Amino acid sequence: MYVGRDMTELLMVPKTDWTEKELAYFHQLFQQISPYLSVEGVTIHREIVTEIMDRGGLPKMEADWTSGTRLHFD
Repeated sequence: MYVGRDMTELLMVPKTDWTEKELAYFHQLFQQISPYLSVEGVTIHREIVTEIMDRGGLPKMEADWTSGTRLHFD
């Protein structure tokens, strides 16, 4: 479960100030609801993807005996 700032608050903050967890969570969320997004939603998702790419992508995590390969949001 995601624990953090909601989209209402984040929309007032530049994407450069979002944490990696926020970017990862909302990127996954927008991917799942992409067929239902308005033009504004598609624009926000594109900005999130652009910010992730500007930061060099999400961290590549390798699985080991203590953790999996997914970035956890909470």
